[in-house]
Amino acid sequence: MRIQSGLFPTLREAPSDATSVSHVLLTRAGFVRRVGAGIYSYLPLGLRVQRKIEGIVREEMDRAGAQEVLLPALLPAEYFKESGRWDVFGETLLRLQDRKGGDYHLGPTHEEIIVDMVRREVKSYRDLPLNLYQIQTKFRDEPRPRGGILRGREFTMKDAYSFDVDEAAAERAYEGMRVAYSNVFDRMGFDYRMVNADTGAMGGKKSAEFQILVQSGEDVIAACRQCDYAANIEVAETPAFPARGPDPSQVPAREKVHTPGQRSIEDVSKFLKSAPDRFLKSLVYVCDGNPVLVVVRGDHAVNETKLGRAVGATDVRMAEADEVWQATRAKVGFAGPVGYSGKVLIDRDAASISDAITGANETDYHLTHVQYGRDFDAEVVNVRELIDGDLCPRCGASLGLYKGIEAGHIFLLGTRYTESMGASYLDDKGVKQTIVQGCYGIGVSRLVAAAVEQFHDANGITWPMALSPYHVHVVQLGNSSEVEAAVKNLEQGLESRGIEVLVDDRDERPGSKFKDADLIGIPLRVTVGDRGLKQGQLELKPRSEPDPKKASFIAVESAPNEIAELVKKALRSANA
Repeated sequence: MRIQSGLFPTLREAPSDATSVSHVLLTRAGFVRRVGAGIYSYLPLGLRVQRKIEGIVREEMDRAGAQEVLLPALLPAEYFKESGRWDVFGETLLRLQDRKGGDYHLGPTHEEIIVDMVRREVKSYRDLPLNLYQIQTKFRDEPRPRGGILRGREFTMKDAYSFDVDEAAAERAYEGMRVAYSNVFDRMGFDYRMVNADTGAMGGKKSAEFQILVQSGEDVIAACRQCDYAANIEVAETPAFPARGPDPSQVPAREKVHTPGQRSIEDVSKFLKSAPDRFLKSLVYVCDGNPVLVVVRGDHAVNETKLGRAVGATDVRMAEADEVWQATRAKVGFAGPVGYSGKVLIDRDAASISDAITGANETDYHLTHVQYGRDFDAEVVNVRELIDGDLCPRCGASLGLYKGIEAGHIFLLGTRYTESMGASYLDDKGVKQTIVQGCYGIGVSRLVAAAVEQFHDANGITWPMALSPYHVHVVQLGNSSEVEAAVKNLEQGLESRGIEVLVDDRDERPGSKFKDADLIGIPLRVTVGDRGLKQGQLELKPRSEPDPKKASFIAVESAPNEIAELVKKALRSANA
């Protein structure tokens, strides 16, 4: 492909709304263009990368025994109403009505539709197992679309669904998809971790995420520094801390102390000359409209997902100042569990402190020598956010915290949807049984951005060979007959060997061409110019090598074979 005859626009500056690395580089390098908030067009380079990703995903899904289908994007409301998700999805669901007033929505996910297909077609145990997948556009009305195509309102996703006769068979299907997903991310060259995860609005018995490790990630995962334990911070576990403080029977009676204007744990800690891990930090949350006092250790934070699970709430938020006043009769910073009349939850590590300091539910006052079980009662839960250095629940080594981008998610749904929608089969005794389901998603378009977040340097993108829009970027310097002939021969020689070639044949300065080559990020750059041709050589430089002085030279005659072998070796390594 020749740049001069195609659509390959590059920008020296990114648009002002581009903040993430991938948003900046994909825009500047001419892979995507913004149409509206969370809505993007894919230019030729961007679409080629997405097609590479789709190809790898398809190959691994097919290898795992899944069959590809295509479900509609425009869906009648009746299916989500049947499963109960018409209301659960809330404002995230893009709803519309047809000319007759019928309710419809654009599909954010397709569990109900695939279950409807299966309940119509599957009659007997002989029709199972099934694993069906699609690669298709999804729609979600994200309240804050951000990061370019990392979190958009319209995106491409691969979603697969397994259907089995029982839990044991469903577990085997889940394991098969775990292996397939690992193969997908291995082939793409990602540094990733599979982590235990929260099932969220999808529901089901268990789930795992595949997190691409990048410093810009919006998710936090905890991973053991010694064994393979890893989990999303929302479900990560750690052993309980041992009891802290003196023997409970030796703790004196609580005492109210004046702490004027000392609101934060840091302020009160300095004021009372006591370490933060001796404090009971008391926070008022509103859970499904009801106030709840949540108590954690002073140096810990509340994980709102864990809190939601603990109280069975779907809407969890920190209380506003007036709501704190109404619940405690004190300003923010002085809440405490002693004397609080509403629901109180205490994290298990906070409950282990025998001699604690906490707010007095009175502005400008705190209580010292407070003890859970003696001075107040509460429900003990595990709601704190993990911190770096917490102990691994599996081997006891320390956990590290990492940032990541969720690129894939697998769920063992059980009968969450099949039971409510009546998807059943007759077993070998003629008895009706509910089908057991699994669900498996990969954010295809998100992977385009995730790859850039992980594979880039100061000069632009550094695509791995398996994902790159082209394998080789040929930079043509000058338009003499010798140069044009050499470029044409190289291009044809490489393409005849199955190598994808992009030729920069523009009438531009060499420096501009080299900058664009680095920006676009194709793995191998070959420079063809009069100076090298006089010596019978072409300059070859891997994009991963930032130092231009470390380019190598290859003979013109052997270049197609040598370059093709480099490309094929890189692809073989990715597929190994």
